[in-house]
This record gives sequence, structure tokens and C-alpha cells, in this order.
Amino acid sequence: MTTNESITSDIADTPAISGERADLLAALATNRHFLRFTTRDLTDEQAGQRTTASELCLGGLIKHVTLVERNWVDFILNGPSAMGDATTMTEADRAWWADQFRMLPGDTLAGVLAAYAEVARRTDELVATLPDLDVTQPLPKAPWFEAGARWSARRVLMRIIAETAQHAGHADIIRESLDGAKSMG
Repeated sequence: MTTNESITSDIADTPAISGERADLLAALATNRHFLRFTTRDLTDEQAGQRTTASELCLGGLIKHVTLVERNWVDFILNGPSAMGDATTMTEADRAWWADQFRMLPGDTLAGVLAAYAEVARRTDELVATLPDLDVTQPLPKAPWFEAGARWSARRVLMRIIAETAQHAGHADIIRESLDGAKSMG
């Protein structure tokens, strides 16, 4: 399967769409592909290995992107309650959040990728069926969000695309540091 066939197959199960929605999903599918592609031919141990000064590993990045995409889709559907109030996070909450960036005992690369595929399927279905991309929700309380701001479903999707692209770049660096393999070039 070629890269383009793989990207196209990522959105093949969603209802026929065109225009802006098709463009948004195509951009997201491309970034998802490159993120997943960095894990090709790796063992679970390699997926959990840190190769840079950061705490990041390939499996942890995919876990993180899965969580973030799931939370943002829940936000589109349910508003700020889907994400919680960052100003009330406990030490246990922070520890749980940190665990989403690493492979934990019992985590497998196949399991992490399957969870990501399920979240991607759900997101793609929502984008294809949401009546209006202009629907807005108030942002949750967090020091990094403007108080009282509202985001449209469109803006949330652009955020998911940007986050996925950013972490695909991180993953490429981690993979190249691991064994010299690159996602592109």
C-alpha cells in the first residue's frame, strides 16, 4: 500500500464528504499516517524507549495524541465538562497525565495503535456527520485559555490537526535517534 492509499483508507469508512470537511479530514489523515508510520517495525520495548533528553517516547506520543483527540472530540459534543478544570488538578491528576506520555507496564504498541485508530474513526465520523462546524462551546478553565472564549468545532479540528502534526515531528526525531529510520526523506 502506498502512502496515499494508506492516508485515503484512513477516511474510507466515513460517509461521503466533500469541501471543507474533506480537506480537514485529509489533513488530519496525513498527519496521523506520519505519526503512526514512525512506529513501523518496532517492538514494544523500542516504542517505549526514550532517545532524546525529553521524557517522550513513540508509544507515549501516540497515547498522548489519542487522549488529546478524544478529549477535544468530547469537548465538541459535551462542552468544557469533557475536559475538566485544569485549575483544580491534583498531584494524582498530574501523575496520571504524565503517564499518558510513556509506555506503562502492560502497554503494547499494537494496543496503543488500536486505541488511536478507534479514536480516529470516531473523530472522522463526527466530522462527517456534525450538522454545523460553526457550533461553539465555551473553553474549559485553564491558565492557557482566554477566559470566556468559545471555540467552534472547526477551530477544535484545526487544533487536533496542529497537535497531531507537531507530535508527528517529535516522533520523527525520536525514531531517527532510535535507529536512524526517518518518516520522510
